[in-house]
Amino acid sequence: MQNPILNDSDDTATITPEAELLVSEVSQYLKPEDLALLKSAYFFGQKAHSGQFRKSGEPYISHPVTVARILGELRLDAVTLTAALLHDVVEDTGILKQEISERFGSSVAELVDGVSKLDKIRFQTQADMQAENFRKMLLAMAQDVRVILIKLADRLHNMRTLEVMSLEKQHRIAQETLEIYAPIAHRLGLENIYQELQELGFCFSYPTRYKVLLKATKAARGNRREVVGKILDAIRQRLQEAGLEAAVTGREKHLYSIYKKMAEKHLSFSDVLDIYGFRVIVKDVSSCYVALGALHSLYKPIPGKFKDYIAIPKSNGYQSLHSTLLGPYGLPIEIQIRTHEMHHIAEAGVASHWLYKSKNTDAEMSDLHMKANQWMKGLLETLNDSSDSLEFLEHLKVDLFPGEVYVFTPQGKILTLPRGATVVDFAYAVHTDVGNCCVAARINGEITPLRTRLKSGDRVEIITAPAAKPNPVWLSYVATGRARSSIRYFLRTIQYSESVKLGERLLNQVLHSFGVNPDAIEPSQWEKLVKESGAKSKEALLADIALGKQLAAVLAKRLAVPGESVSTIQNNNSITILGTEGMAVKFARCCHPIPGDGIVGLIKKDQGLVIHMQDCSAVIRIKDHKNMDNQLDVVWGADIDRTFPVNIFMTVINKSGVLARVTAEIAKADSNIDDITLENDKDYTTMRFILQTRDRQHLAQIFRRLKHIGEIVKMGRIKNL
Repeated sequence: MQNPILNDSDDTATITPEAELLVSEVSQYLKPEDLALLKSAYFFGQKAHSGQFRKSGEPYISHPVTVARILGELRLDAVTLTAALLHDVVEDTGILKQEISERFGSSVAELVDGVSKLDKIRFQTQADMQAENFRKMLLAMAQDVRVILIKLADRLHNMRTLEVMSLEKQHRIAQETLEIYAPIAHRLGLENIYQELQELGFCFSYPTRYKVLLKATKAARGNRREVVGKILDAIRQRLQEAGLEAAVTGREKHLYSIYKKMAEKHLSFSDVLDIYGFRVIVKDVSSCYVALGALHSLYKPIPGKFKDYIAIPKSNGYQSLHSTLLGPYGLPIEIQIRTHEMHHIAEAGVASHWLYKSKNTDAEMSDLHMKANQWMKGLLETLNDSSDSLEFLEHLKVDLFPGEVYVFTPQGKILTLPRGATVVDFAYAVHTDVGNCCVAARINGEITPLRTRLKSGDRVEIITAPAAKPNPVWLSYVATGRARSSIRYFLRTIQYSESVKLGERLLNQVLHSFGVNPDAIEPSQWEKLVKESGAKSKEALLADIALGKQLAAVLAKRLAVPGESVSTIQNNNSITILGTEGMAVKFARCCHPIPGDGIVGLIKKDQGLVIHMQDCSAVIRIKDHKNMDNQLDVVWGADIDRTFPVNIFMTVINKSGVLARVTAEIAKADSNIDDITLENDKDYTTMRFILQTRDRQHLAQIFRRLKHIGEIVKMGRIKNL
């Protein structure tokens, strides 16, 4: 009988069995108006995909309907299911995002746009295309995690029907599934999707191994069925004796997990005894520990095989007690003990955030959802630090196979890191600046080197030094993508050549003031100067000039008039500052100069050229002491294309909403806020901001906008800190 919710006035519309099943399944938790939205989306998608067929010969609409059914099993909201029904219409039918937005709402349109595959871009290699696709996927995922939920359901149905593809495509898609999609599902806590993606990925990646292992498992299942039944009965009886109401199930381990254990530990199938596991579900947390004690008295626990994921949940929110016991006939038994709520999260993962709770009530953001967002935020930081898509994909694969350890900060906060993580990984997990400046650590109170690998339960305190910098050697032992990308990013931006170029500019300026053409200096003169200075090469000597280790004036005098020295040289030529010199040129934090300001340059040892405002107190102190040796005339270059930090202050009347209005006006002036500090008095508040500005004109525009806020009593720029 036709479901009435799928009636449509279009006589050409047809109802597929999958669509009937979809509505039947989701009607158990969706409201009538939600079902009406799905109906509309179904017929819209059916019409859009009219005449399109899958390689299996089925009408194309069967694919988005099945994707929606997979998500319906997770009890996702109507917006997600609607987007799932429409997820291919933009890419495959020419329907515009705007049309979807007008008909189904902006939320559906954004999800569809996020899931849509890459535009027709030409990539040099398949690897480039795959990597760029994941960059786009994760950027969309950061905006709304439902994008990846739809993408995972899409991949799962494609894997279920992969046999229609060529063998080459089967292998490529299956490998991609094992390397990326299955681990993402695991990190998001979608256990059922994760397991099925792994099994299908294994089946199509290694079909012969899969068939052999499947046959062996079936044979072992027949031999052990009686033993497993006895164990189930014994567990149920012991829990009943302990006064616990519990649901107990036995499950066979998945083929891929058996295969991985055989491969990693070089075991034969007969050596992998624990191919069965048992799950115990109880009413509350205290019952979990009571059940654990009861089962430990039934069968002896194997030392080192107990994990408490209730006290310390996994990074994806998973909670359960895991213990391996020695059962009858020496058979290892893996036990999982959890509550009904924990079991639900283990099955639905981050998707549980969108579960339909009750009428007109949205689920509040759970700790699980926050953890998922934190993980995605970390991936985006890695993405921004990576120079290309392939590098990012390398970091992503590292982070998707954590095998986690749990370590503590000095404040007692728990950080989750992959197995094999070192002190450097921990430092970068705390903050990029901590990682860049770390020199050692105290682990459980003892000083340890940076390459020390961490163990669960370690209490780690990072020791930093202001002058410390990342070492390329760190790349050989860090275990996280975040640490690896941060180190590479730093090393790329602190290139040796930057200092060499700046040192050459500084030296040439002084030589020109002597009337000497730098190109006319003989190589023998350079060789002699390099040798006398103790430098390794001419380039190293020029870099020393930029870093303030050598004075350009002294070296220029020795090149121009060999054998003589000079204490003070007055230069008439100015160095042009472009803002692109990298770490060879620094901008003083005491005055935060910006283009348009009058500036001077000070050479400081081991810091290089530091740019100050002309009226900065640091510059005035140097003039007062008549110590002008290391001062250079500098000017701003034209067409500088970057922003600079600037300090401003304002005194405002204490009124509700003033801060929100101030920050809104700053944003409208196309400026970002780096930092805010507030000092409250009885009637007034002093606000201090560090803003990103292009130049003095941009700063003036910001002030003009702020003048419209009547509660601002006084404001201005802070030039000396």
